Amino acid sequence: MVRPAQTARSERTREALRQAAVVRFLAQGVEETSAEQIAADAGVSLRTFYRHFASKHDLLFADYAGLQWFRTALAARNRDESIIDSVHSAMMARPYDDWAVAQTAALRAQEIEPDRIVRHIRQVEADFAKAVEEHLTEEHPSAPGTDERMRIAVTARCIAAAVFGAMEVWMLGSERSLPELSRLTREALDTLAKGIS
Repeated sequence: MVRPAQTARSERTREALRQAAVVRFLAQGVEETSAEQIAADAGVSLRTFYRHFASKHDLLFADYAGLQWFRTALAARNRDESIIDSVHSAMMARPYDDWAVAQTAALRAQEIEPDRIVRHIRQVEADFAKAVEEHLTEEHPSAPGTDERMRIAVTARCIAAAVFGAMEVWMLGSERSLPELSRLTREALDTLAKGIS
């Protein structure tokens, strides 16, 4: 079992690597940056780098890895709040600084071929839907194979599709501020809410 101190240290290391990568990528480009440089800038060994990330390109998606921050923020929401409001608030509770989020989104759009971005985003969208589904299942436990279980699964996937549709528009647009991401996400979720009771 992983002890809390190990988990906290691991998260600090991942964040240090993510921040070092963003700074390096902005200064010299993704392809011109090596894993060795990122590790040195973060103050860790190359072995530690590879313990946390399979490649330097994975750092461009590190802000989505695991979605533990989203799961924690979603679990903390008031149970009387609508799932739409809970998801929006939890999503905006991201633990990363606004500058790094916007810069990382710009780097993804500039430096990575679209097919690779789509593969990563689809995986994150599936993880996001799973987190929403688990949250809804905690609130409304149901037997496997029942209609309620199906409604929860469909609701979670629709919410994830709305959020990631908004995120795609944001990543490809010229306005990549976090207030704009929040606005687009809210609009997408509100549009979806009109069809979900």
